[in-house]
Amino acid sequence: MRRTTLTLEDHLLRELKKKAAEEGRTLQAVASDLLRRSLAAKPREPYRMRLRGWKAAELPGVSLTDRDALFDLMDGR
Repeated sequence: MRRTTLTLEDHLLRELKKKAAEEGRTLQAVASDLLRRSLAAKPREPYRMRLRGWKAAELPGVSLTDRDALFDLMDGR
């Protein structure tokens, strides 16, 4: 087994120590077990966003090229 040094965030080290104490195991054993399980875990499928559209229709008297008039209509002015 090889030795190495890891820099861990304080809250992670606290959680590791807490888990080791609760299980009556060494910090090394808990960390090795968690790393082993994480590396062996099946990768997640990529997230696919599904967008639903809607049917849009231009209203009479609305010009899509007049930005200010559009904003006025959207704001209910």
